Amino acid sequence: QVQLVESGGDSVQAGGSLTLSCAASGYDANNKCMAWFRQAPGKEREGVAAIDMFARPTYAASVKGRFTISTDNAKKTLYLLMNSLKPEDTAMYYCEATRTVCAGARLSHYLYTYWGQGTQVTVSS
Repeated sequence: QVQLVESGGDSVQAGGSLTLSCAASGYDANNKCMAWFRQAPGKEREGVAAIDMFARPTYAASVKGRFTISTDNAKKTLYLLMNSLKPEDTAMYYCEATRTVCAGARLSHYLYTYWGQGTQVTVSS
């Protein structure tokens, strides 16, 4: 059974940094894509960053240059380093993963089969 467990969410001031982690169990991440999505109250879930089977990242325009997605060597943990945080980054952040082989990660929620319960990030001005 695939489980994705996010952690690292916190309340920070604008300009601060956070690193989110997603621990994957029961999941073979080889040749797959993993991603971070977020959802603010009253808004649709949006893709933030994704990484494909070749470790090539894709970023939403709103976070490019501020956020960095990565995995550990065993691909058991997905990370999201978030710098220069803004109040508009406030949301529940979800780790998501594909079930099938994936080359060229995209930020479309329908591509991802598995996701976790989320971790809350709150940025105050």
